[in-house]
Amino acid sequence: MKTYIFKVFVEPDEDRWHAYCPALLQQGAATWGRTAGEALKHIHEVVQVVMEELAEDGEPIPEDVQVSEEPLVSVMVSSSVPSSAVTSVIATRTAEESR
Repeated sequence: MKTYIFKVFVEPDEDRWHAYCPALLQQGAATWGRTAGEALKHIHEVVQVVMEELAEDGEPIPEDVQVSEEPLVSVMVSSSVPSSAVTSVIATRTAEESR
């Protein structure tokens, strides 16, 4: 099992929040939400879908992504979300999915 760690940005955008993953932006990894938490949840889902598509198509993972050979858990704790938040999203694929 491999774990891929992506940096994502969640930023205010008028009356909603914009979230994107620079490493997967070329593949369309950008979304929004009514709250920062909703935008973060959506970008996590988008990154997961993009990773699954890359695996299915046999495409390489972008070079600027951290990779661990071990499963990891990510926890983000915040009492309040600043006007611009940076966090990491972890996507995990099993060895079978990586083939």
